[in-house]
Amino acid sequence: MIYGNVEGVKNAFLSELELIYDMRVPKYSLVTEEILNVMMRFTKILEKEVSVGIDRKGNIISVAIGDSTSVEIPLIDIKERKLSGVRIIHTHPNGNPKLSALDISALLKLKLDAILAVGVEEGVLTKINIGFCNVKDYTLDFEEIKNLSLAEVDKMEFLEKVKEIENSIIDNDVVEDDKEKAIIVGTDTYESMQELAELAKACDVAVLESVFQNRPKIDPAYYIGKGKVEEIGHLVQTERANVVIFDDELSGSQVRNLESALGVKVIDRTTLILEIFATRAKTKEARLQVELAQLKYRSSRLIGLGTILSRTGGGIGTRGPGEKKLEVDRRKIKETIYDLSEELKKMKKTREIQREKRNKNSVPQIALVGYTNAGKSTLRNKLCDVASLKDVTKKEKVFEANMLFATLDTTTRAINLLDNRLAALTDTVGFVRKLPHELVEAFKSTLEEVCGADVLCHVVDGSSEDVRGQIEAVEEVLAELGVRDKPTILVINKMDLCSEETLEKLKEDNLNYEIVEISAREEINLDVLLNKVAEFLPNRLTKVQMLIPYTEQNQVAYLHRNANVINEYYEEEGTLLEVEVDEEVYNKLREFIKE
Repeated sequence: MIYGNVEGVKNAFLSELELIYDMRVPKYSLVTEEILNVMMRFTKILEKEVSVGIDRKGNIISVAIGDSTSVEIPLIDIKERKLSGVRIIHTHPNGNPKLSALDISALLKLKLDAILAVGVEEGVLTKINIGFCNVKDYTLDFEEIKNLSLAEVDKMEFLEKVKEIENSIIDNDVVEDDKEKAIIVGTDTYESMQELAELAKACDVAVLESVFQNRPKIDPAYYIGKGKVEEIGHLVQTERANVVIFDDELSGSQVRNLESALGVKVIDRTTLILEIFATRAKTKEARLQVELAQLKYRSSRLIGLGTILSRTGGGIGTRGPGEKKLEVDRRKIKETIYDLSEELKKMKKTREIQREKRNKNSVPQIALVGYTNAGKSTLRNKLCDVASLKDVTKKEKVFEANMLFATLDTTTRAINLLDNRLAALTDTVGFVRKLPHELVEAFKSTLEEVCGADVLCHVVDGSSEDVRGQIEAVEEVLAELGVRDKPTILVINKMDLCSEETLEKLKEDNLNYEIVEISAREEINLDVLLNKVAEFLPNRLTKVQMLIPYTEQNQVAYLHRNANVINEYYEEEGTLLEVEVDEEVYNKLREFIKE
């Protein structure tokens, strides 16, 4: 079988190339002249790279056709503290045998015995460069032996060299650093780049360098200019980065072109956000929503997603609930998307029933919305502490941490407002700039809690340098959900970390909002917020006076549980209560109402 880019290649050529599988390489040789001649002939005919994989027994394990700059590498079993036992010989149609960044990346990541780049010009061999692994400062490095003739390659003690490298790996106790180290690239704003670095940090990826290019127009092939691609390629090699993260969504062809040029995995902001969601989702519904978003996003990009879907992939973009579906055909992916959508619809119905029950009981709804890491979960936990129902078992707090997307799972809890009314408080997933459309779609069933809310508390981090940009980003998502006109309170959190000037400027810039300044962590002004929320919430209760005979005191207890008791007096005939009641309580105790 011939791997790689075989589209448009004549069957006769493919059949001839398959004859390479019948050839053998002597145990102590790197490659034979016979194999090279076939490879060079087809490099000239096809004007593409040709690659052959050979194991230590001299067996040909793969033959592949690439494009003009890269070629597919076979599936290789990588073992710790050992080389893979495979060497790759491939042609360079431009005649230059210099190892590319992609060649070096493959050599180190797959721990190849060797990688040979054969310069081919008009079907004739120019020179051969060979890359070997070596050990430098207890880490795996590489060396390149340049401009060799075929005769010099034949004389090389190949197996001795391989044994020497493996012994060096064992003797030096080489630390195989498989952590992801990134260079981030953007063309939007420096604030957006800073946030991209935070997103990478949330994914346990170290950011080594950031590259910013102010471009009026995005390059359709590379997203950025070719000069910047070369600059990033140099950074990748000098900094030993193994992933490049772009601040905007890339097309499949852009990913393929960039990976070919840079020699490392390339991902975009959307993939990074999906990755964070995949690792943070805890409930079944959240995991299904993330998997659905991953599949929808990646299904249109299966062609051209280079390293992410290749055997050399790993880390970001390959983890999470969705990766097991990615290498199957499109039809299978569409079936999976349909199944997930149906399962989420069932969960949506359950959520609707719960919401209807709350509405039937006239329980007003409060939703906390805002930018990720603005402090919504901390505020939710504090409000549940100070306004929890006295006779309700304490429920588990939601996870709170100083990180992006700490909370993905929507939770709703009952609280008592200061006017003694019952309300439902919902904490929602945080928003972010350029939130992937697939995620907004997938999480719509969860975000419907926002759609059904009576009042929104838009929580903002007042101490953030880009608080205005964050407010705008949240407003955009709220507009997409169709809830932009809902009654909204702007809750400026972390007021203890803000200067007076900052707070005043925020108020001036947001005169269209009712504003409350708080510190959730320090529990400052939480009562002010609860009072403001009570003002905004519709009062669906009827205010009445009830006189309960002393013989019916169980009804007094019932009212304390199910109504808002404003005043209580002890009269001669019984207990006189001034209460606010919903329709159900009104009808049940109608006989005790004092006109």
